[in-house]
Amino acid sequence: MTASVRMVELDGALLFDVPEGWVALSSAAVGGGLVWPRRVVNLDVGADFLRTDLEAYVGERLAGVGPPVGGPVTALLTAADVRSWTGGESDGVRAWATVAPTKPTWAARPGGLAEPSPVRGDRAATADGPPAPGTVNIVVALPVPLTTSALVQAVGTVTEAKAQALLHAGVPGTGTASDALVVLCPDSAALGEEPVAFAGVRSTWGHRLAEAVRQAVATGMQLHPWPRVAADPDRLW
Repeated sequence: MTASVRMVELDGALLFDVPEGWVALSSAAVGGGLVWPRRVVNLDVGADFLRTDLEAYVGERLAGVGPPVGGPVTALLTAADVRSWTGGESDGVRAWATVAPTKPTWAARPGGLAEPSPVRGDRAATADGPPAPGTVNIVVALPVPLTTSALVQAVGTVTEAKAQALLHAGVPGTGTASDALVVLCPDSAALGEEPVAFAGVRSTWGHRLAEAVRQAVATGMQLHPWPRVAADPDRLW
């Protein structure tokens, strides 16, 4: 039986221990791309995070959070409270999300780049620097190996399912300007199995993936309905 990804919550972080030989495709600013991580982390950076030396920051945080894993790390950053994470599952596919779309946007936005947001901790992305900490971060794990093409398809499937859940919850946008995701699965070379070639929304595994993500994001929106009303303006849920 294929080993699975395990998640624990610790000290303002979600830590995902990744089995040896698993591969990931990620949009994370630190440790992203096509990588073979031993740990994925989703770090709560608070509402006033302004640092741009993200690799150094992640290294500092990880030095005090959990035991070292002795391998590559992929790190997501969020201004959301990670204690409010939500999950979804569909036929072996698992999804974990931190959902706080305080500054939603449409993918194609008239007028170009957004002006900096008045919402604390939710600055807009610009051409001169990295985006603000993501407010809708998603980590997914599939139990089957995927081809590189199918990994790319899976990223699209996650994004579509996220947008679907947000729109159904009444959010006026397809996401936030700095959302990030990680798609994890076994490496076919390490597992010795033929990889799955399709992970689009109408494929078998893509359908399962979309449903797991939809559950996770929809549950997050049920916990924090739109429009956002926060008792504590210093916390993004």
